[in-house]
Amino acid sequence: MADGQAIRAAGCVLWRPAAVGRGIEIALVHRPRYDDWSHPKGRLKHGEEPLAAAVREVEEETGYQCQPGVRLPSAFYEVAGRPKTVQYWEAEALRGRFRPNDEVDHLIWLPPEMARRRLGQERDRELVDEALAVLRPE
Repeated sequence: MADGQAIRAAGCVLWRPAAVGRGIEIALVHRPRYDDWSHPKGRLKHGEEPLAAAVREVEEETGYQCQPGVRLPSAFYEVAGRPKTVQYWEAEALRGRFRPNDEVDHLIWLPPEMARRRLGQERDRELVDEALAVLRPE
């Protein structure tokens, strides 16, 4: 990738029905490289469509297959002076099991309000709100 060229990435606000009671839980991943909690996401491979990349990244980072739903707002920010665009979808977790790896060492499932508090970036907190507006969990 040439210097200054935009970085394209995709990810999901991954959710599942709450283990106890009503509502949903949202998956957050911990990336030791940045020591932060975020939604699963990653760069698109050459020629890859954003939705395919989002589903792939969810499985790579969380171990879960998912069913993507509604497209959420994209995030725009800079990384090392280069513009980055991350396209997001809300996605229901299907089957899978988390295994720590080099990129992600922890996965947690939290109720939305707790997830909002744990997330390191405001743009990630806003995605929780957007997903809740679409999903309208009880």
